[in-house]
Amino acid sequence: MAGVAGRSRDEVAAYLALAQVPGIGAARLRTLVAAFESAAAALRAPHGAIAALPGFSRAAATAIRAGSPRAGHEVLAELDRLGARVLLPDDPAFPPLLSEVPDPPALLFVWGDAALLGRPAAGIVGSRDHSPYGAEAARLLAAGVAGAGVVVVSGMARGIDAIAHAAALDAGGASVGILGNGFGVIYPAVNRVLYERMVARGCLVTELPPGERPHAGAFPKRNRLISGLAGVTVVIEAAPGSGALITADCALDQGRAVLAVPGPITSPTSLGCNKLIQQGAKPALAAGDILEELGLPGAVPGAAEGDASARTPPPDLSALQRSLWDTLRTEPRHVDVLVATAGAETGAVLTALTELEMRGVVTQRPGMVFGLA
Repeated sequence: MAGVAGRSRDEVAAYLALAQVPGIGAARLRTLVAAFESAAAALRAPHGAIAALPGFSRAAATAIRAGSPRAGHEVLAELDRLGARVLLPDDPAFPPLLSEVPDPPALLFVWGDAALLGRPAAGIVGSRDHSPYGAEAARLLAAGVAGAGVVVVSGMARGIDAIAHAAALDAGGASVGILGNGFGVIYPAVNRVLYERMVARGCLVTELPPGERPHAGAFPKRNRLISGLAGVTVVIEAAPGSGALITADCALDQGRAVLAVPGPITSPTSLGCNKLIQQGAKPALAAGDILEELGLPGAVPGAAEGDASARTPPPDLSALQRSLWDTLRTEPRHVDVLVATAGAETGAVLTALTELEMRGVVTQRPGMVFGLA
């Protein structure tokens, strides 16, 4: 592994060693490196000089003096073995959006395509114990935004998170998974295949060193990275007090947009989303709503604005959806015309139109007229 942003491997190892000292976060790391002009020098600095720094106690100085570059070199060796890397805040590949959050990470361990961290992204989060409705909404929204070139960011948890990641990849798009554990640990174990897919076609990110097991305190910190990487966070199903709502709170603290998928008032997993909407969050009814928040068009990328005939359909449409898309390619049509031309039952056509609308492929206009988004 080469040095990071012009740093030598020894300097990166020293920085990683400092980062592993308990209680040394991003702000203290910046103070140390600035005061002694390098992480390696900070590790060798006199006890009294460290303790004299603003915000540092004698106990903190003792812990830093006990650190060794060897710990950092061990981390680098494990990253090399996995084919992963570490990004420090001054690395050109470090995502600029994460530099803007109130509690920026001191470093990021990245496994997969690090270039995805600089692309427009939407966080999609929700309940582990979701309903079939929540699962379908996650698939439609994740596939819709991924098909438009937006990276889907989520927390690699069981349930809505895993569904959103998989749907983005299935649609031929990209996804970033934020872990509450270190590389080399698969949590939850049921996501082993998803881990492999994410490394191969997406990207995994964590603040924790390789081999570190998940613990309760890691997940709120992970949640701030999900919202921090994304221009907008979408909550699909969330019971009161759930991690998905914590992610929404992080997004609001970071000044980022929050959308919520409305659900039945009788569903416990929709209570959190309905409350968010009641408090002013925009309802997420289609992928186009998410794209709009990111300032992106809802049309298929590459299409000339206003020129529907220049567009190409998403590759994974069903036969009925493709038939409807072809009919709408030239101009908007009333639903009765679509039913007649599709040769299908009215219910089936309405279901297909709803699915296309959820994906941001079509929009409904007044009078039951539909057109391409």
